[in-house]
Amino acid sequence: MGTRLLGALLRLALLHLDTCLPQSILAQKTVFERNCRSEDCAADLQLQGQLLLSSIDEKTPYLALGAVKNISINISISNLGDDAYDANVSFNVSRELFFINMWQKEEMGISCELLESDFLKCSVGFPFMRSKSKYEFSVIFDTSHLSGEEEVLSFIITAQSGNTERAESLHDNTLTLMVPLMHEVDTSITGIVSPTSFVYGESVAAANFIQLEDLLCHFQPLNVTLQVYNTGPSTLPGASVSISLPNRLSPGGAEMFHVQEVVVGQEKGNCSFQKNPTPCIIPQEQENIFHTIFAFFTKSGRKVLDCEKPGITCLTMHCNLSALAREESRAIDIYMLLNTEILKKDSSSVIQFMTRAKVKVDPALRVVEIATGNPEEMVVVFEALHNLEPRGYVVGWIIAISLLVGILIFLLLAVLLWKMGFFRRRYKEIIEAEKNRKENEDNWDWVQKNQ
Repeated sequence: MGTRLLGALLRLALLHLDTCLPQSILAQKTVFERNCRSEDCAADLQLQGQLLLSSIDEKTPYLALGAVKNISINISISNLGDDAYDANVSFNVSRELFFINMWQKEEMGISCELLESDFLKCSVGFPFMRSKSKYEFSVIFDTSHLSGEEEVLSFIITAQSGNTERAESLHDNTLTLMVPLMHEVDTSITGIVSPTSFVYGESVAAANFIQLEDLLCHFQPLNVTLQVYNTGPSTLPGASVSISLPNRLSPGGAEMFHVQEVVVGQEKGNCSFQKNPTPCIIPQEQENIFHTIFAFFTKSGRKVLDCEKPGITCLTMHCNLSALAREESRAIDIYMLLNTEILKKDSSSVIQFMTRAKVKVDPALRVVEIATGNPEEMVVVFEALHNLEPRGYVVGWIIAISLLVGILIFLLLAVLLWKMGFFRRRYKEIIEAEKNRKENEDNWDWVQKNQ
C-alpha cells in the first residue's frame, strides 16, 4: 500500500514538473524502470511449513501439555514471479505462546519483530525478494505455559509483499498448521487398610468391637485409605475411581458392611455409594445343637472373597476427583463397619476380603494414559480370623456327648466280650480239676516211696 502511494505521488510530481519546468530541463530527466517480465510486475509467493515438537517422537500425533517445552515452525517461502518488494511472513499464534527466537541456517537478511502478543512479523529479503529465490528459516515458541483450554494449537501463517499478485496464485500464500493438545498422564493408585486383620468369635470380648445406638450387633471398624498419584507429565484435568469390596458371604446372605463416610482429601472430589438400610442383622440359628457342634469341628482353612469371582455380591463406590497436577496425589478415606454377627455363622476359620480400586480417565477431557506407565488398579486385603473357641454351652454339650460316647463304647466292648464267651468260662470246674490233679500226683509220690 505504501509503495502504491509513493508511486502515485511520484507521478503527480512528474506531471507537475512537465507543466512547470522548461523543455531544456525536461529533456535531462532520468526515468527509472523496474525489471519486470510481466506487464503488471506481479509476484508469486509460495509458502510451505512444518511443525516440529521438541523432545517428542515424530510419530506422536499430539502435543503433550507439560512434556513439550517448545515448538518450532520451519518455513520455506519462494517467489516464482517478479521481484517482490517488502516481502514478509506474518504469524497469528495463541496468546499463551511466547516467542523465543528466529533461526536461519545462513544469513539471508531475515528479521522478526513481535508486534503484539499473538502477532509476529518477519521481513524476508529486504528491500526485495528476487525472482526465483527461496528463503528458509525457523521460528521457535515457548509452549510451557499452555493451559490446554483450547483443543487445538493453531498457527495461521501468511506471506505477502508490496507487489500485486494474481488471484489465481494467492492460494499458496496462506498456511494453517495445527496440532491437537492432549493431557498425557501416568496415574496410579495405592492403598492400605487398618486393621489388616482382626479376631472374632463368641469368646472375644465385646469391648474389642463397637455398637451403634439401639443396635445389638457388634461391629468391627475398618478404615481404607487410597492414594491416587499423577506422575505427569501433564496435569490431570479430572479422573474417577471405582472401588468394590465383597459384601455378602453367600449370594442370598445379608449385607456385611455399613459405609459411614467417604472423604476426598482437600475436598477436591466427591463420592457416591449405596447405604446399607439394615446395617444390623443377626442371623437366626435354626439348626440343632448337633449341627452347631458339627460346624465347629468342620471349620475350613480359608475363604477368599473377591469381586472378580463369579457369584460374589459386592459393594461399589464411585469417586470423581478434580484436577490433579503433575507429581501430585489425592487421598480417599473410607470409614466403614463390618457386622461380625454374620461372620460367626460361617464355617471358615479365616475369611479374606479383597478390596479392589481402579483409576479411570475420561477421554472426553483429552486425557491419554502413558502405555508403559504405572498400573491403574490395586488390591487391598484384610482378614477376619475366628478364634476357634466354641460357646460355653457348646463346651458342656461336647463334654456330655463325649462321656456318653465313652460309656456307649464301653458297653459295646462288654457286649462283644460276652458274645465271645469271655464271661461264661467254668472257672470252678477248672480249679477242682487242678486240685484233683495235684492230689493224684501227691498219692503217686507216696506209693513210690513205700516201695
